[in-house]
Amino acid sequence: MNFSDIGWPHVVTILVTGLLVIGAVLLHYEGLSWSGRLIKKRFLHHRAKIVVLIFAELGLHIAEIWLFASGYAVLTRVFGYGTIVPATILGAVTAGQSGLVPSLEVGFLDLVYFSAITFTTVGFGDFVPLGLVRFLSGTEALTGFVLITWSASFTFLEMQRYWGRD
Repeated sequence: MNFSDIGWPHVVTILVTGLLVIGAVLLHYEGLSWSGRLIKKRFLHHRAKIVVLIFAELGLHIAEIWLFASGYAVLTRVFGYGTIVPATILGAVTAGQSGLVPSLEVGFLDLVYFSAITFTTVGFGDFVPLGLVRFLSGTEALTGFVLITWSASFTFLEMQRYWGRD
């Protein structure tokens, strides 16, 4: 691919992906900041502080996964810049058996599932991104890895502060 091959669909995909990454990072930053202030309150027992922090981080990651799933929906359904297909259908089509496999409609919860396995870098391979939306999935994997690592580091620092205070 040459730079001259880049058109508006590519630019829109890059902009949507960039906005999603910025949104996820800002959400994570503000969520961790809020969680840090909450667990410093004196009304929580030090063990409860860690539990609150873990649930807050889980909530943040779930919100970020849904944010990226919304991005997949926008790019695939609104703009038509690719699709997410079940790997079984893709395998049957490439093997020339498209008449034997029913087409499965990928619903929004399928996009949430695909986003979750991409965000966590599990990548089971049961759904495959096709077209420009592949750029979003690769970027989501990197972003998810960074945000999960950030949460782990934050948790470690807070556990050092509160753990073993019995």
